[in-house]
Amino acid sequence: MANKRNLKKQVKYLCGDMASECILAIELAPNLDKEKMEDAIGQIAKLQFSTIGHITFSFDKSPRDFTSRKEYRHARKEYFKKAYSSIIKEFNAKVDEILKTMNSAIPTPKKAEA
Repeated sequence: MANKRNLKKQVKYLCGDMASECILAIELAPNLDKEKMEDAIGQIAKLQFSTIGHITFSFDKSPRDFTSRKEYRHARKEYFKKAYSSIIKEFNAKVDEILKTMNSAIPTPKKAEA
């Protein structure tokens, strides 16, 4: 990820797209469990706000804690890399849970008996 701003934008776009799919399904799909879809919309909103809140953080060490600027930059880069990958992993896991909730709201078709 290039910077925090782009990551926040992507989170907002993804959450907005998922919420709009839920709203569209509620309005257009017959026999849909609307309560589950509304619950999914609530989960999406919570996910968006919590993820954006976790994106903003800082490196807790200063250049004085290292023997050289090169070591400091390397440690800082690794810290942010691990932190962002952890945030993205948690975000993707929550998205999978929300998608399961959305899919469970869709009724299963009756199977034809032969």
